[in-house]
Amino acid sequence: MAELTFTYGTMAAGKSTLALQLCWQLRESRSDVVLWTFGDRVGGRVTSRIGIEAEAEAIEPGADLTSPLASLRDREIRVVVIDEVQFASVEQIDALAHAVDDDDIDVHAFGLAADFRLNLFPGSARLLAIADWAHELPLTSSCWCGRRGRCNARVVEGVVVREGDQLVVGDVTSGATHYQVLCRTHYWRGQLGPTP
Repeated sequence: MAELTFTYGTMAAGKSTLALQLCWQLRESRSDVVLWTFGDRVGGRVTSRIGIEAEAEAIEPGADLTSPLASLRDREIRVVVIDEVQFASVEQIDALAHAVDDDDIDVHAFGLAADFRLNLFPGSARLLAIADWAHELPLTSSCWCGRRGRCNARVVEGVVVREGDQLVVGDVTSGATHYQVLCRTHYWRGQLGPTP
């Protein structure tokens, strides 16, 4: 019996690493597994910050999945591992659920639950509502203070911002716009490190 699963966590919690590991393990014993991404930092690949990566079929967020899902059936694919699923639309999540229910294709989705404004991504919200099971990764990133990091803060020019487009792909460590995992207290305060 196929299942739709959702594994989520904060940035740098190991979601992509786990997706890559699952895909690798499945491919060791079977040839009917594909890797998809809805928006990896480099496109057409799933990359992990610990250095492992693999080629993936890049799916455009919001695109009609009729053709990609027909391709899965034609190629007799039975398992789809998806990274960056938070960027999928509600309609795409529903299409994946139909692939599970109607075509007996297992779908293992990995991604963030909430954005930098602390709102659920639409794709993640839909998965939390309809997935056969959903769970948060036990490994989480820590805030600079040592507390559990719950908030994916967007930092622009050294300042935590709470407004703007939901979909801005960036890295966790550098650049004029980047992301930093913070605890709730330091997210609300906009404090990126200890005050001198």
